[in-house]
Amino acid sequence: MTPTEESTEFRSGFIAVMGFANVGKSTLVNALVGTKVSIVSPKPQTTRHRIMGVLHRPDLQLVFLDTPGIHEPKDRLGDAMMRGARGAVADVDAVLLLVDGSRPEAGRGDSRAAKITVASGAPTILVINKIDLIPAHEREARIAEYARLGEFTAVIPVSALNGWNLDTLMDEILALIPPGGPRYFPEDAFTDRSTGFLAGELVREKILLMTREEVPHAVAVTVREIEERPGPLLYIAADIVVERGSQKSILIGRGGSMIKKIGEAARLEAEDLLGIRIYLDLFVRVEKGWRDDPGLLGELGLSDDPRRS
Repeated sequence: MTPTEESTEFRSGFIAVMGFANVGKSTLVNALVGTKVSIVSPKPQTTRHRIMGVLHRPDLQLVFLDTPGIHEPKDRLGDAMMRGARGAVADVDAVLLLVDGSRPEAGRGDSRAAKITVASGAPTILVINKIDLIPAHEREARIAEYARLGEFTAVIPVSALNGWNLDTLMDEILALIPPGGPRYFPEDAFTDRSTGFLAGELVREKILLMTREEVPHAVAVTVREIEERPGPLLYIAADIVVERGSQKSILIGRGGSMIKKIGEAARLEAEDLLGIRIYLDLFVRVEKGWRDDPGLLGELGLSDDPRRS
């Protein structure tokens, strides 16, 4: 991509969003960008890739990097996710370190994320999310508790889900972005990811929301065919990969009821996001131990090869 020149008043920059697993990073990125670029669920480690969400305004373009949650890897997939998170803070203009303020105190994951952001050398804003879940009389002490994680350019409490105080956060971000930057993405681009990737992630999101504990972390989705057809209609064929036959049975459901429910929910949201009718064809296959298989991780776009992550 060759960035285009803009006026000396135009601002642009890259902002990495870091934090422990399940603190609301994807919800915050979606809220700041103004459209859905990352899937969300109550399950930890929902985000597996670095995903760029692009905010466009007449006088600025901000590129937010949603990152995998900081966690202790237990397999090659986890290693690749952690490399993606650490790599996201390289050469960015600012970092948002997100914490879950509804937790009484910072945990090891928060401390680890703080160390990564400090090591990057980028100016960092501490964003205390879920502030609406803290009783009013406890908020000041809770904010002070998390502020002890490090030296920050600003400490901003927000509710990403409800949009509370995001204007203040945006003001602090803009204070770190000097004027005179180029436009990195065309004005109609809201993410760096392909249509197929977005569709596959929506399928995975519905699986995370609709299935029980045995299934979510053992699931990957890969789109193997995408084609525009008369109508206009977008045909998308996707494979849902699991590790055991029992997981496949859960996903298919009695008489195909679960796979139909997942497909319908993903299709409707994809149509709304992409603005075109979609025929979504889902298949479930078993690949034992795929989370520790370098070849399968590469096939699924989750390579554990550091040269490709």
